[in-house]
Amino acid sequence: MVTKPLLILVALIAFAVPIAASLGWLGLTLQFLDSPMPLHRALGDMMWQTGTDFLLVAIPMFVMLGEILLRAGITEKMYEGIVKWLGWLPGGLMHSNIGSSALFAATSGSSVATAATIGTIAVPQIEKRGYNEPLFLGTIAAGGTLGILIPPSINLILYGLLTDTSVPELYLAGFLPGFLLALLFMITVIILCKAREGWGGETVNADWNERIAALPSLIPPVGIFLVVVGSIYAGIATPTEAASLGVVAAMILAALNGKLTISMLKSAIEGTMRTTAMIMLIILAAVFLNFVLSVTGLTQALADFVTGLGLSPFHTLLMIIALLIFLGCFMETLSMLLVTAPLITPIVVNLGYDPVWFGILLMVLLETALITPPIGINLYVVQAVREKGEMLDVMKGAIPFVVTMFAMIALLLAFPQIALWLPSLVYG
Repeated sequence: MVTKPLLILVALIAFAVPIAASLGWLGLTLQFLDSPMPLHRALGDMMWQTGTDFLLVAIPMFVMLGEILLRAGITEKMYEGIVKWLGWLPGGLMHSNIGSSALFAATSGSSVATAATIGTIAVPQIEKRGYNEPLFLGTIAAGGTLGILIPPSINLILYGLLTDTSVPELYLAGFLPGFLLALLFMITVIILCKAREGWGGETVNADWNERIAALPSLIPPVGIFLVVVGSIYAGIATPTEAASLGVVAAMILAALNGKLTISMLKSAIEGTMRTTAMIMLIILAAVFLNFVLSVTGLTQALADFVTGLGLSPFHTLLMIIALLIFLGCFMETLSMLLVTAPLITPIVVNLGYDPVWFGILLMVLLETALITPPIGINLYVVQAVREKGEMLDVMKGAIPFVVTMFAMIALLLAFPQIALWLPSLVYG
């Protein structure tokens, strides 16, 4: 009974059925197989209630924020500024890819947007400066995953909504793990470039005058980050209102750069609508699926199955992590979050673990799924930006960073305070 939904979902994905349709068809199939009631009749009311949730308004706001920053040229200047500060390290611009991804993730909240934006700027540098192409592409794909973890994060908002966990606490918990993971990515690049001479390509050396001169290009994204996150913790705005303030700040910056035009806004809005429509369709299909799983007793069956194994809390958690890593190979991360969080989080909390800590652990697992073949979406985003070569190059380049993420998972298991220290300072 527990494995039936997973087998049906894997079969639908194997037949290349779009994720939203797969989730919707799975819900309808399970309804007809296991429910005596016509659950689909609640679909309209369910979609209306979910689609009008105030917290979800943050999604199009964060997407639009990233669209404006990209089209206003702010991201490109940010990348050039970070090159001055990090380009001297072994691996050169690969560190700039990771640093720029971390900084852009702190404004856009989207991993796909981060990978696409930084990739567009960075990919032309591969041949120009003689980098190892797979590893360079891997830094873009891995750096893009930071958008899930570093606040403000769309996925953290959705986790908070699905599990009734405080989004401000989740945001605080994501700071240290997010930037620690970025640091671990950079250490991975240094180790590989030291071990294999010639992989690091050409470094970029800049004197202190050039670095200081580049600081103004880093101020806009940092400023937007302070507006968004600062307004939340100052008690001025909710996460949704903070996202709206971020859009206003981005428009002001675009105007100061002379890029705030009707055509630019039209392009940004069109991009926002396309992305938001895709995300919302997946969310609505997942909400219906979770409703069916709950009504038909599959949610409780899963909980009973896990507790019935008689394992210790830690071994049960390891089993859940292994399951999520496996699912990440076959499921798109947003649908994986929407399907698994409502099912697994209550089990983990009943085992005695903190829901805020587990939210951060789940984000790292979702990050791993973003660059794990064959469904890792960031791999396809980077390949699409690259527009040549084989997909295998991107996959090979991402493998060292998958290992790094496993190390990050181990650190979170061994030292939960990495995620819980900042929330404990603020919320006691």
